Amino acid sequence: MAVLRKINRVLLVLLVLMVCLLLHSALRASTRPRLSGLRKSLRGQYMSETHHVIPVIICASEERMGATMATINSVISNTDASVFFYIVTLRDAVKLTRRYIEKTKLKGIQYEILEFNPMILQGKVKPDSSRPDLLHPLNFVRFYLPLLDINHRRVIYLDDDVIVQGDIKDLFNIKLKPGHAAAFATDCDLPSTHEMVRSIGMQTTYMGFLDYRKQEVKDLGINPSDCSFNPGVFVADIKEWKKQKITKQLEKWMEENFRQNIYSSAMAGGVATPPMLIVFHAKHSTLDPLWHVRHLGWSPDARYSESFLQEARLLHWNGPFKPWNYPAVHLDLWERWFIPDPSGRFSLVRPDTDS
Repeated sequence: MAVLRKINRVLLVLLVLMVCLLLHSALRASTRPRLSGLRKSLRGQYMSETHHVIPVIICASEERMGATMATINSVISNTDASVFFYIVTLRDAVKLTRRYIEKTKLKGIQYEILEFNPMILQGKVKPDSSRPDLLHPLNFVRFYLPLLDINHRRVIYLDDDVIVQGDIKDLFNIKLKPGHAAAFATDCDLPSTHEMVRSIGMQTTYMGFLDYRKQEVKDLGINPSDCSFNPGVFVADIKEWKKQKITKQLEKWMEENFRQNIYSSAMAGGVATPPMLIVFHAKHSTLDPLWHVRHLGWSPDARYSESFLQEARLLHWNGPFKPWNYPAVHLDLWERWFIPDPSGRFSLVRPDTDS
């Protein structure tokens, strides 16, 4: 009997150890973005593996689903290239995303839905009531591109409040300098926008994004008058991103801000922009400025000239005045690409509607 009890105790200890190992593995897996596995047809797999496809990463939040679909529609309508969309969303919006595509004119696009796990942001982002929309978990997907487990050397990242008027392959084919993991459009690069930017008080330098009273910021040695950039549109070299451990660097500054509050969403770019500005300072290539004409959402009144907007290859309504809401500017340039939501959950806000 004594021998039997001893064996039972050993078996019990082994069982407990196995359970602990399983729990540990599950917890580690839950802290990383993961694939939903909902769109893996043979056609989709072939497109994601070919070298002749242009991969575009875009997020789709439940409350802004129509915006994402308008962006996708504008991309495919202005190119003859093969584009593959990696649509990143949260678990609750997976079915809505798939339905929006399959029940509309977008049903022929090549795409895969990826599910992002917000648990990865624990200890890195804290609540901020001034612009809660800027704290949405999907705003940080751009930090974790290599973790999305997509098989491409180069990708395009687009925010959901953009419209692409040019051929996306021209953006994809821009040259990145050796050692650069990404290319952005800088905030000082387009003289045509300077007057409008000044009129709305938009920040164009690092001073507008970082708190230079903090020692951690001073120690960076970044001139506060250096020109900033907007990370809502960029081309990324995934191999170089991994090599330089860009995601780890970004997380370091998220955690630093969590402890020291060296920037906040009350500043011009919210909490997703400053880490990118720090990590990529003087280490990024530049986009043609016409491939990121922005600030269309910073004022309900300030407008660009129509002739200038016709030249623009990409329009970005960054700021609080989105073109699917009202008031906002240049609504016609956005609405021409809008596809009504087949479920009726996303609708435009216009002066003559109650929605």
